[in-house]
Amino acid sequence: MKRLLWLGAGLAVGALVVRQLTKKANQYTPSGIATSLSESAGGLVESLRSFVDDVRDGMAERENEIHEAFAAGELYQDEFAELREDTQDGTVGRHAQEGQR
Repeated sequence: MKRLLWLGAGLAVGALVVRQLTKKANQYTPSGIATSLSESAGGLVESLRSFVDDVRDGMAERENEIHEAFAAGELYQDEFAELREDTQDGTVGRHAQEGQR
């Protein structure tokens, strides 16, 4: 009876080891590698999509600030003028420059 118990335990452990080894071996087959890459690419695409959404939200918020300032007739102070090459004096935005002329 003891031998039968040890035989059953050995078979169970052997089956678990074979199953784990088969899973690991499948990860290194071409289809396993392709699956892994597609999952990684899916995560990258989702991260990129999230980044683009955040940028669009920021752009919309900034655009609303500019429109509100323009509607109120205020001079729009362009914070990023010095970073661009297309501005003339770098102190105010293009619309404000036209109003000063």
